[in-house]
Amino acid sequence: MQNKMVLDNMYSSAIIPVVAIDNSNDAIALGKAFLDAGVKVIEVTLRTDAGVDAIRKLSESELDILTGAGTVLSVEMAKKAVEAGAKFLVSPGFDEEVVGWAVEHQVPILPGVTSPSEIAQAQKFGLNVLKFFPSENIGGVKMLKALKGPYAELKFVPTGGISAKNIGEYMELPNVLACGGSWICPSKMIREHQFDEITRLTKEAVRNIHDIFLLHLGINAKDAQEAEGIAHAYGDLLGLPVSDGASFFAGDMVEINKTPGKGTCGHIALSVRNIDRAMAYFKSIGYTFDEENMPRDDAGIIAAYFEGEFGGFAIHLRRHL
Repeated sequence: MQNKMVLDNMYSSAIIPVVAIDNSNDAIALGKAFLDAGVKVIEVTLRTDAGVDAIRKLSESELDILTGAGTVLSVEMAKKAVEAGAKFLVSPGFDEEVVGWAVEHQVPILPGVTSPSEIAQAQKFGLNVLKFFPSENIGGVKMLKALKGPYAELKFVPTGGISAKNIGEYMELPNVLACGGSWICPSKMIREHQFDEITRLTKEAVRNIHDIFLLHLGINAKDAQEAEGIAHAYGDLLGLPVSDGASFFAGDMVEINKTPGKGTCGHIALSVRNIDRAMAYFKSIGYTFDEENMPRDDAGIIAAYFEGEFGGFAIHLRRHL
């Protein structure tokens, strides 16, 4: 089995930066750049001579970032990475010797797989999360959808060809734990100390992962009569139809509660791709939720309110309709 804490961190970050670093002195600034974007996991590849020392510097720092080693091709490399402080290992392919060593020493490992045969090998070692590499070259989203049937309990970390344009498609898949990405941290940007740009690219990736947008504005009225009047005012202003139910709606943009609901002024509904993943992300960066007020249906949580108010409004997440 693989370490739950490590997997939970990967799930909440959703993107795992895959870093090739030439100068280990850049490691701390790079880690801060990811943390500024809310990403708390980093895979430092051993493709460069600076990789092991970069892992050591990050692991010995006070940064709240989970550091792992990538491109682990041998047991010797695995040992050096773990001795430097790596909390997980990633390899591009399935090497029984490397996987066996990691399992024996209880080090989480994500070996790369490309086929059901390699998946079967990994399962014999008790692994339930695997790297899917090189993802775009071996079928990408279509292949992962096909693998969901026979391997319903497995999760994958697709890596290779993932970009800002397609990461959202991967995040729609229930068997994707996270995605590995190098486009947010090109080696040239690291060498040139473009850490602000790395933060910007990472934030863009996070937005694409969760696909957050304003669903509707909720307004508190004192009674049904006032709510109806407000609804028609917005309907006339925006040319929207007014509907009556548990609350009034002007189109799907404005909801007016017939009695005061959450929030001093009302609420703001934000639509997200996956509520569970979005909640995990926001919790990882310090936000809390009203755990006692989460309506559900057969598909899971429908809406989740943040604790507290934002400018007089309660805010809740709503999964995409």
